[in-house]
Amino acid sequence: MAPWDLMSNTAPARALGARRTLPDAPFLVAARGGRPARLPVWFMRQAGRSLPEYRKLREGVAMLDSCFDPEMLAEITIQPVRRHDVDAAILFSDIVVPLKAAGIGVEIVPGTGPVVEHPIRTKAAVDAMPTLEPEQVSRVADGIRLLVSSLGETPLIGFAGAPFTLASYLIEGGPSRDHAKTKALMHSEPEVWHALAGKLADIALTFLRAQLDAGVDAVQLFDSWAGALSVRDYREFVLPHSAKVFAGVAEYDVPKIHFGVGTGELLTSMRDAGADIVGIDWRIPLDEAVRRLAVPGAPVPVVQGNLDPALLHASWPVLEAEVRRIVEEGRSAGGHIFNLGHGVLPGVDPDVLTRVVGLVHSLEP
Repeated sequence: MAPWDLMSNTAPARALGARRTLPDAPFLVAARGGRPARLPVWFMRQAGRSLPEYRKLREGVAMLDSCFDPEMLAEITIQPVRRHDVDAAILFSDIVVPLKAAGIGVEIVPGTGPVVEHPIRTKAAVDAMPTLEPEQVSRVADGIRLLVSSLGETPLIGFAGAPFTLASYLIEGGPSRDHAKTKALMHSEPEVWHALAGKLADIALTFLRAQLDAGVDAVQLFDSWAGALSVRDYREFVLPHSAKVFAGVAEYDVPKIHFGVGTGELLTSMRDAGADIVGIDWRIPLDEAVRRLAVPGAPVPVVQGNLDPALLHASWPVLEAEVRRIVEEGRSAGGHIFNLGHGVLPGVDPDVLTRVVGLVHSLEP
């Protein structure tokens, strides 16, 4: 059986909590501050819209339905590894998957994003929120077991949405440009806010632990919209809840990544939440991010990033120069995982991604 032959994979499920050892995997070596054999690279949203094989497989299947189909999520997760030779796979899922699994009314509307049936803006609504039980995401765990028995030496990254970003969708009812209702609730009813964020931290933690028990090799907490906050608001209203999530998975001893968009002023606070690696968007250079994240007497920070996704549409000479610049700036870090500053945009030529991977791998780590 070929390593990628997922649909016919009959390998027995691994015991819960079993852990692969991949001592030479470049992604894991860099994540732990070591010197890998090659500079590792993977892309946020590498599994999905840019790949024709993904679109063919997903035809007629709703997004969230595909996230709960073990064979389909495994095949989609592995597609970019097969095509691009990236150094890590990231689980095909969505940040609202654990909300849906818990019984919260949310759907992903094409062209819009997550839409919540009944927004949660009151103490009564928070009190009525369901919790997430591990068995409610068992089909996701089944997909992970398929993956870890087929990925060979390629690590698998699990992920969850951070409490603030999940709360923003629940309060706003869907995507928001200004997060006005969310910020108003934070400040006007802080008890309600903290109760909601606390419940969402529990949901995110349960989801991550289910992934870790099934065998993922690292985790990433996406706080996609945290950049909308001031440092003061982040530290008061967000940091304690994200820290709870990271503390809850610390016993697994896997690399933990924290990422948000527009978070240049929040980097040290995001570090303080307990991440081993901070993902950097394209707005600040990696060497400046390392300077901000550095703690006297501590190891030099490990960072991930940070090519502007829009530049994947640029000419190759422009794109090559940007990749080389970012790799050079990343040399100031204790470890560098090459990535985008956010996710792959729709319409990107997948051959460009493959070419970027080849270039990164050709450069000295």
